[in-house]
Amino acid sequence: MGSPVTIRDARKEDAPALAAIYRHYVEKTAVTFDETAPDDEAFAEKIRETKKAHPFLAAEEGDGRILGYAFAHPFVGRAAYRWSAETTIYLVPDAKRRGIGRALYGGLEERLRAMGILTLYACIGVPREEREEDGILTFDSVRFHEKMGYRTVGTFSCCAYKFGRWLDMAWMEKRLAPLPFPDPPREIEKPG
Repeated sequence: MGSPVTIRDARKEDAPALAAIYRHYVEKTAVTFDETAPDDEAFAEKIRETKKAHPFLAAEEGDGRILGYAFAHPFVGRAAYRWSAETTIYLVPDAKRRGIGRALYGGLEERLRAMGILTLYACIGVPREEREEDGILTFDSVRFHEKMGYRTVGTFSCCAYKFGRWLDMAWMEKRLAPLPFPDPPREIEKPG
């Protein structure tokens, strides 16, 4: 099964390992609609920029191997949405189904809740039909998010084209607090 896994803040030194994880998904799958993977330097900048306002976590095995990462970033990017965040998670393929994704998202949600974030959104590439599920794109991410308490709130049909086929995008949502929400504080707490 491997050595114990620690969920911790991502560091700029993690950029090569995290970029390599993401590169796999860009080049071999339609899980992300990116067609060009960022280099290590660009990924280090992504970590730095994200951590200014949101958590960016890494899962590290006891031997130092990075198994995955999760982070949040602004939902839509307008000020009125500041009590919501979009979440992202990627794991090395051999780390799936070991509870690492659950641990990463659990740590992420704990930090986001402490910041005052009330709603999470996940944007997920999905095949057009169940029978099109293959190694390039499956419904695994939807199933994972459902297990984490997300629900599908919308689907954009044929919104992306990658690897010679049209793809859909599902939007999923999770509330970190029950409705009706209380009046929000004036500002969101920053991580750290």
